[in-house]
Amino acid sequence: MAEQERSHKAQKVLERLGKKLNRQIAGSMAGCVHCGNCTQSCHYVLTNPDDPTYAPAYKADQIRKLFKRHHDWTGRVVPWWVKAKSIYTDEELEALKDTVFGKCTNCRRCSVNCPMGVDFATFNRMARGLLVSVGIMPEGVAVVSKDQWEIGNQMGVLKEDYIDTLEWMSEELQEELGDAEAVIPIDKMDADVVYSINPREVKYDPRTIADAAKIFYVAGENWTMPSEGWDMTNFGLFSGDDDLGGAVARRLYEKVEELRGKKLVISECGHGYRSTRCEGQNWAGYDINFVMESSVTTMLRYIKEGKIQVDRTRNAVPVTFHDSCNNARSCGLTEEPRELLNLVCMDFRDMVPNRAENYCCTGGGGAMSMSEYTPRRLRSAKIKADQLVATGAKIVVTSCHNCVDGLSDLIKHYKLGMEVAQLVNLVSNALVLPERPVVPEEVSGKVPVAAGDGVLSGRRILVVDDEPDIREFITAVLEDRGATTVQAADGDEAIAALRSQAPDLVTLDLNMPGRDGGEFFESMRGDASLPNVPVLIISGHPELRRLIYDRHVPPPEGFLDKPIDEEDLLLNVRKVLELVHER
Repeated sequence: MAEQERSHKAQKVLERLGKKLNRQIAGSMAGCVHCGNCTQSCHYVLTNPDDPTYAPAYKADQIRKLFKRHHDWTGRVVPWWVKAKSIYTDEELEALKDTVFGKCTNCRRCSVNCPMGVDFATFNRMARGLLVSVGIMPEGVAVVSKDQWEIGNQMGVLKEDYIDTLEWMSEELQEELGDAEAVIPIDKMDADVVYSINPREVKYDPRTIADAAKIFYVAGENWTMPSEGWDMTNFGLFSGDDDLGGAVARRLYEKVEELRGKKLVISECGHGYRSTRCEGQNWAGYDINFVMESSVTTMLRYIKEGKIQVDRTRNAVPVTFHDSCNNARSCGLTEEPRELLNLVCMDFRDMVPNRAENYCCTGGGGAMSMSEYTPRRLRSAKIKADQLVATGAKIVVTSCHNCVDGLSDLIKHYKLGMEVAQLVNLVSNALVLPERPVVPEEVSGKVPVAAGDGVLSGRRILVVDDEPDIREFITAVLEDRGATTVQAADGDEAIAALRSQAPDLVTLDLNMPGRDGGEFFESMRGDASLPNVPVLIISGHPELRRLIYDRHVPPPEGFLDKPIDEEDLLLNVRKVLELVHER
């Protein structure tokens, strides 16, 4: 009987399979005894118990059957016994895509619980690479890979936007620290530390860059950031494309060597740390001559060596820690973040299970880019949501930007009311700044502002926040300086007050019931009948910053992160109102 005709793509996948086999993959292909131990390790199975197609052994068999049929003698002699089977059509390749991309985040929890040492995640990544090589992949994977190939980072951030962000963060750092030398160095030669980041930090959360810069400054570090080749993330790890993985890693390695940097410090990103420090040299065939470490290790060392001082009482709310799959299971980075948390927080609570047994945030393996699988991803996140709730924590900390997005999604979906932060945020918040020498008035040219001096006299300020305590705090500080204040607890009240009170400034919370701060902001900026008033955003959700700046209206005049103190509030209010007095 003649064999069924095989499509061009199917033929190419089978040809490439033989080239990708190595001892680790072949051993995992042959080693499974279908004992089922992996089944209860998978978050997909635990949240979809009636669907056997989520079981790791079943998913592995969709790849293993090809190995058995074409590369193992048992599949040639008794194919019916070992369930060996070939692949012929593009439709079968699409079904395989749904398995390897849509039903697995490559978290490796099943791998660490396999008594036979089968590493399903490794050959699942290989299968992804086989499909990518013939153009079969989720659209998001194709888009992100294209940006990383062509633009040099996975979010398509242009060089000028990256540089602008660093300069903007430098200006804020100079203002906060009162030191013109407190800048983010770019392309500094012979630095002891070259700092690489995730492009998400530039595009959505530049606060993490500013926090890291402040820590480097206080530690007295000789450091720099590259103007190009700065992306330490690597979508080749997710797509299975070793060529992409090697090209991306090489860019970063070559840039560090070009700058003659002594150490590469990798910001908090699980897959970025793994792909840069553990995998990239193999993909790129590159021998490096510098040290690499996670910024978590860097911050911990600074505290232990006395280079920075921290006050843990500044992080008093209960926090828990989510282990990134790539950090914990693939790289063993489990104790350092906990040691650091206990140094900078008052109330750290571990979730159960934790470390290498922790459950995936469901955003790993590139899942955040695959929108077609979002309902499936959020459904499988129920087990992680239950983990978070059980801790009673108010903040979940993670050392991974993918996990920040994955956790934020599931917290919103399951209405958990928690915040997500990274260690750099908490360390920066706990950082004790060195005393600055008092500058005499005749030298500084500034008139210091004290309580009750009336510097805000004649100014009417609308304070918009749904939390009464925060409204009262802001109101008291402003009125002590002579301002007249008007309060609003939500967007509707704020619109009414804006029309009737004609304030000189609005301080605006973003996360409010009813008409939230973003909707109010867009309404006041887009409605010509409303007064054109400067706005100072005051928010406990810095990740919402992008939702303001991405709107098609003029941006706010200022942005201040909660928690706030009196000095920061006054500094920002005066900056927006241009009330810094010159002698």
